[in-house]
Amino acid sequence: MKILTAEQLSEADKITIKKQDITSEELMERAATLVFNEIHNRLNGAPIPIKIFCGIGNNGGDGLVIARHLIQHGYHVTVYVVNYSDKRSDDFLANYEKLKNITNDWPQLIKSEENFPDINTGDFVIDAMFGIGLNRPIEGWVAKLVKSINDSKAFTLAIDMPSGLFSDKVPGKDAAVIEADFTLSFQAPKLVFFLPETMDYVGDLQILDIGLDREHLGQISSMNHLIGKIEAASIYKPRKINSHKGDYGHALIVGGSYGKIGSVLLTATAALKTGTGLCSLYIPKCGYNIVQTGLPEAMVLTDRDNEQLSSYPENFEADVVCFGMGAGTSQKAVEALKDMLHTVKSPVVIDADGLNILSKNRKLLDFLPKNSVLTPHPGELKRLIGDWSDDFEKLDKAKDFSKRYNVVLVVKGAHTFTIKNEEVYVNNSGNPGMATAGSGDVLSGVITSLIGQSYEPLSAAILGVFLHGLSGDIAASELGYESLLAGDIANNIGIAVKNLFRNEMKDSEGN
Repeated sequence: MKILTAEQLSEADKITIKKQDITSEELMERAATLVFNEIHNRLNGAPIPIKIFCGIGNNGGDGLVIARHLIQHGYHVTVYVVNYSDKRSDDFLANYEKLKNITNDWPQLIKSEENFPDINTGDFVIDAMFGIGLNRPIEGWVAKLVKSINDSKAFTLAIDMPSGLFSDKVPGKDAAVIEADFTLSFQAPKLVFFLPETMDYVGDLQILDIGLDREHLGQISSMNHLIGKIEAASIYKPRKINSHKGDYGHALIVGGSYGKIGSVLLTATAALKTGTGLCSLYIPKCGYNIVQTGLPEAMVLTDRDNEQLSSYPENFEADVVCFGMGAGTSQKAVEALKDMLHTVKSPVVIDADGLNILSKNRKLLDFLPKNSVLTPHPGELKRLIGDWSDDFEKLDKAKDFSKRYNVVLVVKGAHTFTIKNEEVYVNNSGNPGMATAGSGDVLSGVITSLIGQSYEPLSAAILGVFLHGLSGDIAASELGYESLLAGDIANNIGIAVKNLFRNEMKDSEGN
């Protein structure tokens, strides 16, 4: 699914109005009615106080439409107009009149802090103050109103965009932004919904298809993409009946050190669970018995050193190599990575200590094979690309790094970002239980396996990240977040592949 900007969506609105021969008011009615339907389906007539805070622009107009439908269906609704300006949009005014025609409880005007209503924990608050059109920080008494809503701890639903949140930049440290529990947004996701610095304002997210012109949407160019089940399934390659283990790649996992053999064991397990035909590990001698006992399906080669890597195996042919998990950053490990980079010419996967070695020995970056995949968590990324002022600058720096070294960057997080040159792919599977030791080692094994099975490295990274998250979702549904272990993620990869073609897990719209 394309992630679009505010400008692209505004243009899509205009073209839809023209091509479908409707008014902007009719498009607003369509969109806001879809929001009402979602609310009505969930509340099912529950007699809870609903307090709708409407701005005086089109987002406020959406709020007025929602209010009208809720009142007509018997809900206990109070509408507040946040009067931050004397100007009103035409569609706001039209829907204000429609609301007056169906109720004697006209909207209450908020013009200062003195007019603030009481908001209780059990209230249902709908934020329709600013939406996607905001271009400057919320200030003054309106900022205090936002704080009052947040402090109330009432359940808060944001319409299109939490008020105070920008579509193209991160709010300031003390900015007034609605902290929504749920956001219902229109037609296409916005990048700011998925950035670590801003995603908590959004809460749970659902994208509503409001029927914007399909032809125009198809022609819009976007460098940012949301990856859900539909997109991941389109990458997957079914297996042929007439095949053997040699058709699915030989993966070599290089890493481990004394006390950290479990990391490579997890990576190798994930590679085999993802379908690698053959899997070998190159590890220090101290890990031999552990791996042979813990993963009999794998083959083991040992370094001459007992406790750490010191070299790369000579004359060893593999379809794909993964380096770094548990390797440490000693000079011996540095030499092992150097040996690998001077030996292997096809794309490699580098994770964990492999990334730390690269950040400390930056000349080695020039020897990375084209289209190699690097899988940093935020700390490892900072060591590779330097500090950033906010998440938008982080993305720009990550794109520059990808272009300079011709690599795929997998930036791990709640929404993992896969970056190749200017293209950004935002993952939409996974859960908080996956914030556990070894989860990243499993991800490296999944991506490595897919590359060995002849997926292009970028496709392997996108599909691998989604399968990894989906496997975590499946495991968490049985075990809960707190009990989820990295091994559980690895062991559910096969079920995740099967679930690519079922409907019960989260799709690309966050349902």
